[in-house]
Amino acid sequence: MRSIRPSSALRRGGRAPRALAGVALASALALTVGACSGSGDDNAGGPASASVSSNPGDGKIKIPDDIKNKLKEHGIDIDKWKHGAWKNWDRDDWLREANDFVNPIIKGLWDPHRMRNADDPDKNKGVDTNDLSGDQGVTDPAPAPVRAKAVPPTYHAGAATAGKVFFDSPEGTMVCSATVVEDPAHPGKSNLVWTAGHCVHAGKKGGWYRNIAFVPSYNDKGLTGAALAKATRSEVAPYGVWWGDGAQTSQQWIDQGGETGGDGASYDYAVIHVTPEQGSGGKSLEETVGSALPVNFDAPAVPKVSSITATGYPAAKPYDGSLLYQCADKPGRLSVDAAAPTMYRIGCTMTGGASGGGWVEKGADGKVALVSNTSIGPVSSGWLAGPRFGAVAKGVYEAVSKEFAGQ
Repeated sequence: MRSIRPSSALRRGGRAPRALAGVALASALALTVGACSGSGDDNAGGPASASVSSNPGDGKIKIPDDIKNKLKEHGIDIDKWKHGAWKNWDRDDWLREANDFVNPIIKGLWDPHRMRNADDPDKNKGVDTNDLSGDQGVTDPAPAPVRAKAVPPTYHAGAATAGKVFFDSPEGTMVCSATVVEDPAHPGKSNLVWTAGHCVHAGKKGGWYRNIAFVPSYNDKGLTGAALAKATRSEVAPYGVWWGDGAQTSQQWIDQGGETGGDGASYDYAVIHVTPEQGSGGKSLEETVGSALPVNFDAPAVPKVSSITATGYPAAKPYDGSLLYQCADKPGRLSVDAAAPTMYRIGCTMTGGASGGGWVEKGADGKVALVSNTSIGPVSSGWLAGPRFGAVAKGVYEAVSKEFAGQ
């Protein structure tokens, strides 16, 4: 999660310092790294994405010819990549453009120790220029802090769609939070995950992060301390490790996102298509966890929302990233750029590592839907802000869905 400092700089909320990438990146609540974007073009839709598919059974990587050529141009050998070449973060060779995303599976990379020591990335966000029903450019008084409540284990029973996104950045291993969402191309069999843009892409000064993987119901039993340190991979990741084989974020995030500040925060979101590291018996992610959330791209204006619930794994002090938390509050408005879409803001004490975590609103009909994700918060914590989903977010979502529609 990125944070807002007195100097008006924003801290991203989503990655953690040693922890844990899409077409364009948005900012999320992270511990150390942040990014955001905002082009101001609400008709831009989602940028094109690329994918890398692999067969967990034979370990062979199948990469589209255009991506192979791009890798060759950068002197990247995919076999060497899997044996450590991904650690080369030379800026000239850091794949950055929307269609540069490549993420070969490296089996066993995300073991319990590596997951446990992942840090959170502080990021920025992007903006959407949809009709905000009078909200545009408006900032309400900062909300009173709402103490985050621990979700009772097992997490799968009460928050089956929640999980963690792990990835590697130049600063080290990073972590964010994420949500399993529905896929219109595969009803009941979704392999889509929603998170913050800054959890997949570094924004204007960098490119796609590497080794991006999603772990649903991370630490499902809520183990703490010494018990978690001794936990097996099956205990830490009871529903498996799912690698991103396609991703997209907003072009606004790619163009404008940064480590701190509000640039791009209104567009700080990303969608990842995942595939199981070890195979799942033919089951999709949604079938494996038993649930997926619908996404509302006509998210209601603040006056029409009575309460929003944010979910995530905060990793910055006083939290350690091991447990799942939630905050529920009536949202206010936060404008980080008068020309950009106004963001939702709620009182919440969650910190970095919660970036990318889903914000859910219950409609008048009693049905729940994802309407935002954690993007930024103040350095001292106390509140979180997230982008209100509109046309650009819908473009990102539909682009990833359509890319894998025939698979």
